[in-house]
Amino acid sequence: MRRLLALRQEQKLTSRHVRLMAESLEVTERTVWRWLAAAERDESAAAEPGARAQSRDRFTVTSEVRRLLALWKGNVAAVHRELAARAVRGEGEPPPSIPTLHRAIQRDLTPGERAGLAKGERAARKHDVFLARPRGWRNQAWESDHMQAPVLVDVDGKARRPWITWFTDCATNAITGVAVTPVHPSRESVLSALRSAVLREDPYGPFGGLPEKVRVDRGKDFLSRTVTAAFDLLDVTVEDLPAYTPHLKGTVEGLNRAVESMFLAALPGYARQPRPGKRGSRPKDEVLLGFEDFTGRLLAWTSWWNTEHHPAPLRGKTPLEAWQDDPTPLRDVPAADLWTFTLEDAGTRTLTTRGVRFRKRDYVSAWMTGQAGIQVRVRFMPHHDHRIEVYHAATGRYLGSADLADQATEEQVSAVRRARAARSSRLKKDLEASQRERYAAVNQPEAPRRLGVLTTAQAEAELAQSAGTALSDLAMPDLIPPAAPPADWRTPPSLVTRTAPGRPPPVPSEPAPGRPPGPAEQTTEDGDAS
Repeated sequence: MRRLLALRQEQKLTSRHVRLMAESLEVTERTVWRWLAAAERDESAAAEPGARAQSRDRFTVTSEVRRLLALWKGNVAAVHRELAARAVRGEGEPPPSIPTLHRAIQRDLTPGERAGLAKGERAARKHDVFLARPRGWRNQAWESDHMQAPVLVDVDGKARRPWITWFTDCATNAITGVAVTPVHPSRESVLSALRSAVLREDPYGPFGGLPEKVRVDRGKDFLSRTVTAAFDLLDVTVEDLPAYTPHLKGTVEGLNRAVESMFLAALPGYARQPRPGKRGSRPKDEVLLGFEDFTGRLLAWTSWWNTEHHPAPLRGKTPLEAWQDDPTPLRDVPAADLWTFTLEDAGTRTLTTRGVRFRKRDYVSAWMTGQAGIQVRVRFMPHHDHRIEVYHAATGRYLGSADLADQATEEQVSAVRRARAARSSRLKKDLEASQRERYAAVNQPEAPRRLGVLTTAQAEAELAQSAGTALSDLAMPDLIPPAAPPADWRTPPSLVTRTAPGRPPPVPSEPAPGRPPGPAEQTTEDGDAS
């Protein structure tokens, strides 16, 4: 542009020069002529052709504008109205036009700042740039997470969305362990997935062994006492990541996204499938997968991912090929020891003739014959109340498992659950009926006014029906009168009649020598305490 400006000043500029410049910059010839005119007025414009002229009074985004953008969720028109209203009240300068305000926001705020002010921090993170960790070696670092599958599955006749818990190896993108639960996961889900991840024997191998560290995201299940104790015994470091930092465990987060788009979206009962109509409800004749069938298909997809899929970071290799090509030695744990390490310790008990007492219930087994009287240590899998594992308290030797004595049949358990569900449903309806209140609609400021009129007879009948249900109303303090206090106590006469009969009233004690009687010790002419 400076060259064209010099040619124009020397009166040697031709339309051919302008056309060539326009073609090189991919603009029109008219735009080049306009830039030349701006450069003649201000030589600084020749350095940045097309840039808007800088002025000292140009509007810029202030901290107050940023606060208003956050208040109005990025609505620039609402921010303009707020600034105009404040200017009318004399609380600031009049704002510029809405297009000028738009240009200032586009110029002074980054895309991440605009998204964050409009939709929050999660939207702002989509515009951030993240560095990739080095690939490392196998079992250097694992990542673990829970994921609720967006698929409805038939679980005992109810449609539920199961949860998936898995461990992934960051170096090879291999899924080392997985566990599926029909409802919300717990520490039992983490321990089950951990066992399948560490063991390398069939059907879990060849991936496995002990990792050097595991990254988790502050989940209470991963940081529970049982899970952290298991990791400590296995000499595995747990890296607790800060909250709201999914990019710090990108391997497992990428797996969560991949399993939905590559596998779950094609299953019947996919909850995020676009539906026709306004409400988009699930078809009534849709047949859902059973929990067992869903688990089998998920495990088959996991095997395909590990042996046939070629993730982009592995550059044409499958996770299995990347795992086998890595010469890093593996640390294995025997299955029996691993089972012991991943059980929760319940302390010591005494084995009696009725078995082992645990949580107010008795557990028995055939190996207990002739063992009554010894001290044992109880270990158990969380939420598995039907069986416990018993060890010798002194030597730590494994004695065997014990099952719950007098365990109810499946029919009895189902009947109890149905009764509990019916009772819960009745209680829920009663609570909803008692809290269902309606208020009159208003079109001007006034106090809320309840709707629903009762007559005096209706109110008295309902109060009489509910009387006697509160524990405070059922209490009868005068049924058993309190016992008489000791004789040396000064008791007011009003309380003497309310004590148990058959005891003489207390006699006031004599005042100390040289001290006048107090108000409670003064008597009237009739001998009564005043």
